[in-house]
Amino acid sequence: MQLHVVLFEPEIPQNTGNIARTCAAVGASLHLIEPLGFSLESRYVKRAGLDYWDDVDLRLYQGFDHFLETSGCSSLYFFTTKTRRYYTEIPAAELSCVTLVFGKETAGLPDRIREQYQDRCVTIPMRHGTRSLNLSNSAAVAVYEVLRQQGFPHAAAGA
Repeated sequence: MQLHVVLFEPEIPQNTGNIARTCAAVGASLHLIEPLGFSLESRYVKRAGLDYWDDVDLRLYQGFDHFLETSGCSSLYFFTTKTRRYYTEIPAAELSCVTLVFGKETAGLPDRIREQYQDRCVTIPMRHGTRSLNLSNSAAVAVYEVLRQQGFPHAAAGA
């Protein structure tokens, strides 16, 4: 099973570092769509990712269209607070490749992407009045739901 995490124009280096660490821990690829709100050389990105950066399959793209044209990713699911379909409805157990796409911290995904992929938009349920979860927390919740549905392939419990 292939698992891909895509960050659309991430802005906060610590979030990206934390998500990179999650990707390293589960063997997921991390795709970053530019422009980034920071340099990948930032000490904050490096610190959050600790010594896991060498274990991350990291890929950069010059915009969303470039990602679509060159990534080879399939079964894309887009995380947004602007839908009622839950992330648990992703049929991960039936898929050999799952791609989870997250928007930037301050604005989420652009309307054009959400409209184009309306049938692939999912949300993490929250209490009414809560704006959103932290990006790295959202990515972790989503990644582990996919892995749960897949039966935690390649997991080493208690390692």
